[in-house]
Amino acid sequence: MTPSDVKATLSFSDGSPQMELPLYKGTIGPDVIDIRKLYAQTGKFTYDPGFLSTASCNSTITYIDGDKGELLYRGYPIEQLAVNCDYLETCYLLLYGELPTPSQKEEFVSRVTNHTMVNEQMQFFLRGFRRDAHPMAVMTGLVGALSAFYHDSTDINNPEHREIAAIRLIAKMPTLVAMAYKYTIGQPYIYPKNDLSYAGNFMRMMFATPCEEYKPNDVLVRAMDRIFTLHADHEQNASTSTVRLCGSSGTNPFAAIAAGVACLWGPAHGGANEACLNMLNDIQQMGGVAKIGDFIKQVKDKSSNVKLMGFGHRVYKNYDPRAKLMRETCHEVLGELGLHDDPLFKLAMELEKIALEDEYFVARKLYPNVDFYSGIVQRAIGIPVPLFTAIFALARTVGWIAQLNEMIGDPEYKIGRPRQLFVGATKRDVKPIAQR
Repeated sequence: MTPSDVKATLSFSDGSPQMELPLYKGTIGPDVIDIRKLYAQTGKFTYDPGFLSTASCNSTITYIDGDKGELLYRGYPIEQLAVNCDYLETCYLLLYGELPTPSQKEEFVSRVTNHTMVNEQMQFFLRGFRRDAHPMAVMTGLVGALSAFYHDSTDINNPEHREIAAIRLIAKMPTLVAMAYKYTIGQPYIYPKNDLSYAGNFMRMMFATPCEEYKPNDVLVRAMDRIFTLHADHEQNASTSTVRLCGSSGTNPFAAIAAGVACLWGPAHGGANEACLNMLNDIQQMGGVAKIGDFIKQVKDKSSNVKLMGFGHRVYKNYDPRAKLMRETCHEVLGELGLHDDPLFKLAMELEKIALEDEYFVARKLYPNVDFYSGIVQRAIGIPVPLFTAIFALARTVGWIAQLNEMIGDPEYKIGRPRQLFVGATKRDVKPIAQR
């Protein structure tokens, strides 16, 4: 952080002494006013529900400019990374700050590949869940349970422990997601195969059976890899902030990531692509493409509770840069599988067309976002809707770990402790029960 020569002056109309606040300039993005001494000097806190105007940390990992529609991982635009790098190269970049050389990539891929198996007892742990449990309920339990199986890497103050925990989490998440899926459909678990790519291995664990040889489709593997890359990190969102807050207590990395998984489950966060597909199914049941006009009328009607899912974004006030990339992948996958005439996908494409042309949506910049396209791609690949958020958690794991490790290495890091504006009862005395 670079302190600015400019200072912010806080003055009060009640005659309280004014206060000078330091200003910090990031390499890009808005300047930040340092309010750390505010309470000590004035006895006052700031009030910022949802922390929408508060920088909770300094970071070198991910930068988003919502107005420009820009997403940078360590300075590299997501558009370039998605085209020129695979997911594990992106993982290396997020963890270590630079893209790997060929030898560094080979070593990193080898380390991840050799940690993809999970302890056999995880299978018995899985059996404690009902088979119709939501995959995110299962994943929250499985990721938290990793600390019980790998307690030799739970000391966050030990750099070697943090390193091996990071590799283990990235390597084992696909295995756990695939196991959770196989468990719900009653099929045998498929073990990882070391000669496949990260995404190819995941596809095989998801869709292979012991009955026949499974050959991953390169187009679908590439689509899955791109989904992972586009979701790898997204700055200080709700789940990342949860991982940082949880990790600030000194808890182990597996517990902190499990907290991130739990937060991601929410429909306003990671569950958005699941909600998007459910919306498309609802329109389909109303009558499909023929009824899309009626649905759009309901969306525009403020008195109705109908929401357009998968369009617009809280951060991106323009087009979501990830959506452009996912749109290409979406059409590639639909073409490969011959699904352009599938009723649900026809409906999705018609909805996309309306949203890009209708003045109501254009004026509000309600463009299709990454969740809209990634949901369509995953359904086309054959992934059931309830599993979408688990795959998001798999992809985001590396971002969570990179953010957690950055926080632990920050000399200014302290246990998180937000303040409050208390509006409850003032001090009062307890009456004996007979007098109440």
